[in-house]
Parts: sequence; structure tokens; C-alpha cells
Amino acid sequence: MIVAPPQHDAHKSGILAKFRLFSPILAGATLKERLIGCLGALVGICLTGFVTSVFMGHDPHLPLIVAPVGASAVLLFAVPASPLAQPWSIVGGNMVSAFVGVTVATLVRDPAIAIGLAVALAILAMSLTRSLHPPGGAAALTAVIGGAAVARAGFWFPIVPVGINSALLVLLGIAFHRFSGRQYPHKQAVAPVNTHKTADPPAAFRVGFNTEDIDAAVASFNETLDISRADLDVLLRQVELQALKRQRGDLVCADIMSRDVVTVTAEVSAEEARSRLLDHDIRTLPVLDREGRLLGTVGLRELAAMAPASPLPISQARTASSGDPAIGLLPHLTDGTIHAVVVTDDNNRVVGIISQTDLLATLAKSLSRTGPTGLMSGHGQGI
Repeated sequence: MIVAPPQHDAHKSGILAKFRLFSPILAGATLKERLIGCLGALVGICLTGFVTSVFMGHDPHLPLIVAPVGASAVLLFAVPASPLAQPWSIVGGNMVSAFVGVTVATLVRDPAIAIGLAVALAILAMSLTRSLHPPGGAAALTAVIGGAAVARAGFWFPIVPVGINSALLVLLGIAFHRFSGRQYPHKQAVAPVNTHKTADPPAAFRVGFNTEDIDAAVASFNETLDISRADLDVLLRQVELQALKRQRGDLVCADIMSRDVVTVTAEVSAEEARSRLLDHDIRTLPVLDREGRLLGTVGLRELAAMAPASPLPISQARTASSGDPAIGLLPHLTDGTIHAVVVTDDNNRVVGIISQTDLLATLAKSLSRTGPTGLMSGHGQGI
């Protein structure tokens, strides 16, 4: 039976549809993020102007801060993950474009031609130097129509004040984002490698889409996207994982974890830990402190090269909570390096462990209940 939506909901949807052009088009563009961006721009621009005035003085013949820096602040504080907002894009893009603008203003006397030529050549120069930055177009334009002060500065203009303003803004942006708990400069996702040093791609990447598929999909849009291919790859794989969690999220870690966990304390020798691994035919041991809290893990691979009396080579443990979706462990247990995920409680005490075998057995059972269309063929909703 199809149930019609309530009349007020339909009316609300109609109103929203009329004003869809005013809706945010950037993913993650929440009010909180925008307010943080506003605060960052306030601090960044004010301090950039203040520091510039301290070092340069109030020169009446040279602008204290150039207008394109305001546009750079929008990118730096509102969309810091954008490739167009990275340090080299801001500093290099503004300086290169300003230099192009000054050069065009020197060689071309017709303002109508100079303004268009400056912006066009700035785009080309930024593209060639991998410093594409939209405010760079404004920097090039300012160099042409900036008036007597800019003309007097000549080829110093790309350095003072454009370069100084841009570098100060970037330094303040790095400090602000670090203080607010955000990552800047943006670290591009690293392409996965096969940890076994063979030519095969990592196990998780042998099915599904690959980089060629991403390139083909991007090419089909016939436009430039403001995201790197590596970040797009990570995003799409995270989408796949979220879809799996939604479809199979009713199975949690507590349902499949081993509860009788073999552990060692940090005081035992490498020989004793290796013996315990071999006795129980396992590959990972949680290491506990004297109060029984998790310190990390030790594996057979690390112990193989250790002298018998050596201290344990403890590695950071990959952990989960008992209520986490079990399907969410797939990326960890298929990366070629992690063989088990330790399940801990709120006090960091070990309550279970999930190995690759545990997850594989669960997935095999799930597949046996799945029909040819990928949907569960049984009457129940559990896996």
C-alpha cells in the first residue's frame, strides 16, 4: 500500500525545491563548520594585516593587505581540504599570478586587453606550476588595475605585499586548524600497496572498482572536480563500507568475537610469548599492563627475529567496542597487516578478540543465506 505524504510535508518540500539554489552544495558544509571558518577568517585576516603593518610600517604608497587574500581566506578556512586551498596553491598561486599581472601591465598598454590577458595567462601559469588558486585571478587583475601604488611597486608587488600576505595567512591557518583539531595542510590519501611485496594489488582492491574506473567516471563528467583522485578513491570505498554497515549492521562484534582471549603481560620474554602463540596456533597476542588494561599487541612475525630474552616488541593495537558493527572491521582485517582486532570495554580492558578467520566464517555464513540478487533469502532478518 502506498501512503501519501502529509500535506504540510509536501508543501515544505515544494518550498525547499524553489529555493534549492540557496542550499549548500559542499559535502560537510554544516553550520558549525561554517562558524569555525568565519572565526578562522576573522583571526587570519586581522593578524595578517597586523603583522604586515609591524614589519612594513604604514607605507601610504603600498597597500597593507591585498584584496585577493580575503578570497584566499575563504578557501583556507571554509574548505581547507580542497586542493585549491593548500599552502603552495595559496602562496604560489597568488605570487605567480601577481607576477603575470605585473608583466602584462608593463608590456600591454591597452587596459581592455591587459585585464583579460592577465587573468588568462595567470590561469595558464598556475596550471603549469601546479598552484591553481582562484584568488590568483584577482591578484593578476589587481596588478593591472591597482593604481599608482601597485605600478610604483612594480615587480616587487608579487613579493610585497602579495607574497608576505599569503605566507602569513598560510602560517596562521596552519596554527588555527591545529588549535581547532583540524588537519591542515590536507594529507592526501596514500595509495594502498601489497604488504607481501608482490605485483598483485592488495586483497581488498582485487574486486570492485579500481583507479581506471575512477578516471573513466571522472572523465564522463567532462568537468574538473575539486577533489584529488586518491581522496575520491578513499571516499568511494568508505561509501561502500557504510552501505555494508547499513545492510548488515545488525551483527555486532559481541556476536562473533572470541571471549576466552589468550593474553600476555608486558613483563614476559619474547620466547615465552612466541611459545604461547605456537601453543594456541594464533598469530596475535594482546599485551596487558599490571592492572589488566590493554597496552598493545605482539605478533608472531615480530617475535620471529627476536632473541629469546628480548623485551616484547609491542605494537599499537587495533581496537573495537563490543557494540560496533562487525562488518566495519573488514578494512582492518583485509589490509594485509592486521590479523586480529581486540575488543575492549570502556576501561580499556580486553573482553574479546576477532581474527580474520572469525570474520571470514561470519561472511561465509552470510553468503550462504544470500540469494542471487544479493538479498537475504531466508525469512529472518539476522545474518
